Amino acid sequence: MTSTTDAALHAAHDRYRASHPLSAAAHERARAVLPGGNTRSVLHFDPFPFRVAEAAGAELVDIDGNRYTDFLGNYTAGLLGHSPPSVKSAITDALERGWTFGATHEVEIELAELISARFESIEQVRFTNSGTEANLMAIGTAKHATGRSGVAVFDSGYHGGVLGFGPDPDGPHSALNVPHDFRVGRFDDIEGLNSLIGDDVACVLVEPVQGAGGCRPASVPFLEALRQRCTDVGAVLIFDEVMTSRLAPGGAQEQFGVVPDMTTLGKYLGGGTTFGAFGGIRSLMSAFDPSLGGALTQAGTFNNNIVSMSAAVASVTHELSPARIREVNQRGDRLHAELAAVFDDARSAGLPTGSVYPTGVGSMICLHCPDDRLLELLFHHLLDEGLYIARRGFMALSMAITDSHVDQLVAAVKRWATSPLLPELEA
Repeated sequence: MTSTTDAALHAAHDRYRASHPLSAAAHERARAVLPGGNTRSVLHFDPFPFRVAEAAGAELVDIDGNRYTDFLGNYTAGLLGHSPPSVKSAITDALERGWTFGATHEVEIELAELISARFESIEQVRFTNSGTEANLMAIGTAKHATGRSGVAVFDSGYHGGVLGFGPDPDGPHSALNVPHDFRVGRFDDIEGLNSLIGDDVACVLVEPVQGAGGCRPASVPFLEALRQRCTDVGAVLIFDEVMTSRLAPGGAQEQFGVVPDMTTLGKYLGGGTTFGAFGGIRSLMSAFDPSLGGALTQAGTFNNNIVSMSAAVASVTHELSPARIREVNQRGDRLHAELAAVFDDARSAGLPTGSVYPTGVGSMICLHCPDDRLLELLFHHLLDEGLYIARRGFMALSMAITDSHVDQLVAAVKRWATSPLLPELEA
């Protein structure tokens, strides 16, 4: 790429500023009281992010009146689309009965029964407020059960705001990480498992498909070898299915045919509310049962919040049928294949856009490019056409996305990939 790439980005930013004056003003206002102008870093992009005024179905509307078809799906949390009626009704009904009990209630039992019936590895479950909390609790449970300190994870793994790992196993990793005794190995590297996982390792925490790491799927042989190695050394195998549980009715563990000892959940299962859960085999979860001599306690003022519990019950009961889960993932597979074909054609034609390629499984897709500026140009091109993905190329289809929406995205990407202006960007 040459400096013309930077000129093209400058022009894209100028177009964006011109169509988002109210979001520009809101960003400057936000920067005075929010570092960086936000409280969720991944939502920032240059020159500034748009501010949403309302959302429904598959559409976002910003404060400037711009409309976007939402292919980002709140980084997998928005699987149901925006404001599904069944969840809205459940929340409204819950609010009519009060919403900060400070006591147990029956809805948490119903949700626990639904979760345990859905995921093979979960015999018992406890709730949290996020996937980050769920992973922290699962690690702590495994350390207690084994009496060991080592926590094995993988390069580019992301398990929450305090559990993030870079592409190099030897670091650097997130400065915000909690101080566990982490052992970082190569993702999908079968040969490295024996040296990574010894008899001092309490647990292995892994995403069957890395989400923030670029929608990289693990191979089935890797997951099978990981399962066997954990069994051999007595380590607890934890699947982080905060994102990947959307890939099949019973999660990625069902799709790949590998069952962990513990599973963590979050995001979409709460129907758009704050939600997390960790569960597993009864012998591990019994550490929280005082009647069985369990020594662990779990704090959390809002763990069984009636609003999020009610929303999650409605989500699982009314929205997340096996048929609908399969449908949205089949649609994602179709989008993945058609995007791959667009970039293959560009590569064959010698266009610079041929360096872009998609990865992913089902409804989780990510676009990659050696030159990040080219990916940013695509991002702004799609915004110009009223289509929203993550700045880094991530997409998570919602159930509100239709075949027509997919056609629109593919057509928009094809127009960009074959633009007569783009060859000028080549070095």
